[in-house]
Amino acid sequence: MLIRAGLIAGLVLAGLSYPFTALAGMGVKAGTEALENMPEQLTETPPAQTSYVYAADGKTLLTMFYEEHRKHTDLDDMSPYLVKAIVASEDTRFYEHNGVDPKGVARAFVANQQAGGVSQGASTLTMQYVRMALRDSAKTPTEALKATEQTATRKLREMRLAIEVEQRLSKDEILERYLNAAYFGHRAYGIFAASQVFFSKAPRDLTLTEAALLAGLVKAPSAYDPATNDRGAALDRRNYVIDQMRKMNTITAEQAATALKSRIRLKLSTPPNDCVSVAEKHNDWGFFCDYFKSWWREQPAFGSNPQEREAQLRRGGYRVVTSMDPEIQRYALRHVLEKEGRGSPFAHGQVVVQPGTGRVLSMAVNRNYSLDQEDNGRHTDRRKDGEKGNYPNTVNPLLGGGDMAGYQAGSTFKIFTLLAALESGLPLSTSFYAPQRFVSQYITAPGPATCGIYWCPKNSSESMTGTQTMWSGFGKSVNTYFVQLEQRVGADKAVRMAERLGLRWRTAVDKELATKEHAPGWGAFTLGVSDATPVEMANVFATLAAEGRYCEPLPVLSIRNPDGTHAVHQERLVAAPRCHQAVKANVARAATDAARCVTGYGAARGHCGWGTSSLVYGVMQRPVAGKSGTTDGNKTAWFSGYTPQLAASAFVADPDNPEHLVGSGRSTMSKYTVAQTLRDALQDQPQLKFTPPSDNLAW
Repeated sequence: MLIRAGLIAGLVLAGLSYPFTALAGMGVKAGTEALENMPEQLTETPPAQTSYVYAADGKTLLTMFYEEHRKHTDLDDMSPYLVKAIVASEDTRFYEHNGVDPKGVARAFVANQQAGGVSQGASTLTMQYVRMALRDSAKTPTEALKATEQTATRKLREMRLAIEVEQRLSKDEILERYLNAAYFGHRAYGIFAASQVFFSKAPRDLTLTEAALLAGLVKAPSAYDPATNDRGAALDRRNYVIDQMRKMNTITAEQAATALKSRIRLKLSTPPNDCVSVAEKHNDWGFFCDYFKSWWREQPAFGSNPQEREAQLRRGGYRVVTSMDPEIQRYALRHVLEKEGRGSPFAHGQVVVQPGTGRVLSMAVNRNYSLDQEDNGRHTDRRKDGEKGNYPNTVNPLLGGGDMAGYQAGSTFKIFTLLAALESGLPLSTSFYAPQRFVSQYITAPGPATCGIYWCPKNSSESMTGTQTMWSGFGKSVNTYFVQLEQRVGADKAVRMAERLGLRWRTAVDKELATKEHAPGWGAFTLGVSDATPVEMANVFATLAAEGRYCEPLPVLSIRNPDGTHAVHQERLVAAPRCHQAVKANVARAATDAARCVTGYGAARGHCGWGTSSLVYGVMQRPVAGKSGTTDGNKTAWFSGYTPQLAASAFVADPDNPEHLVGSGRSTMSKYTVAQTLRDALQDQPQLKFTPPSDNLAW
């Protein structure tokens, strides 16, 4: 008991960096009780670290995510001046004490008694580290407050834990942890972030004067901030640290003299944070970044809900290599902007996907990814007169992800009817007479009936009238052929096929019509009256390119934890492709043979007639298949194209006002955009051929 009392008395004395009256009434008994209720060992939670997100090359930084900008740095990777400077600045007897410095305590006690308050502290570097560790490990605001409150109890706890830390860790280990936890101002936690923010360099490259400046900031980052107009306080503090280093003989008098004469020279930088901070010259990457972030929020590996997962992205210190290919992105954006500039109310966008993996290689749209809508154009919906539209600046997920429903995809939806028919055993040669107007078996949706109570679609051109097969019907996009084909196999089969290939219903109308009860009567489904996103449609055709192997859209190549290991969920790499055989390979091959008719490339097994998008093969001059699509009145205009190596989908629409017609003049825009992008992206790749279907699905 006497030993315990002596220890308490010593610790109470050590706590006298506070006003003496704050401890006078505590006494040995109270101190003993306080000590007995304190933890005997410091619980250290790894501090939050910045996550870095790169392009597919693993070198091009897209952005970072953080709450506190921090990245762990080994002591060996820090400038030797830095270690000397922090010891000189904060704890000159660091290598002599065991966590609590009696001389420092006595000195502080005298100074504080004379001042009648706290004029000088007695915290060692180890005690400061303990305080940081307690702060970073706090799970509640109350715990965080206790870690930093100005009380004797807090001081006693720091002292006890500092002694324990010194018994467990070496001096170098304490210094390394301290320098990775300290706050330097400007949201920079740890020396790596501080070196970046103030000097735009790595910690190992800090000079004597730079190291002294940063070491001096720890005491009071705001008071000694060198980035203010008045650098006097920062200069005085830096010079104090340099002078202390000279007194400790860790630098020579000559070095000190030279350093003291030098001016403060900063190279300030603001590390990007989140998607709105993507570099201005690559602003187009923001839409891909936003898609990645949306995907991350859906991954159970990173938390039980979207909020937890995003918090983990900002704290987890991950190294993420995304699937975005900067070169393909450059081609895609160039061809998008050639057709429709950023100042247009019509959005023109394109997504490129890799067949067999689902990896999203490019997301380009004629918009700036920005929250600033001050100079945006007028809203195109007259009912919103006076409001600004979402062009040229927006953060809306125009290409996929988030909660946007997408756009009506028109005749591109005929691919689902085609696949459902082939899967049911109908061959490509299946023929129907296709009149200009057809009286279907489907009851019309609420509203004026087209012919009595039935839905009566018509073709866009009288030249489509006649007997058609799947080859010619798909190549020419004959509406009245495909409604008959849909009736033969069942509209619900086409709806279920779309779901199998990744489409999700987001509007109330689509959700209702896609139900088991209503899907059999959804005749207009084959003509693309439902909404879809460019990511979804690009991935549908990527599935055909991969001969029926469906892979979930994936925006990443790898995700590594701070220790270099790969992120895993349920014994599976989070970044690994998630694929399965959605339709049989021969069914996919048969659909591709019909889709070749569209592009002018020509079918391997049948007769096409003319195709709606023959210009695509004219541009690409390599094996290519696809499908175009427009909606009634040209509200939207789509094209999805693919080769065995790449698939792409492009659209034109007004996201603010779906009733704003794109017009016939924009009907070929998406076709050229996809063709030119695929051509450029594949210019150094071999011309791979599609595998033709077997006889049983041809004839």
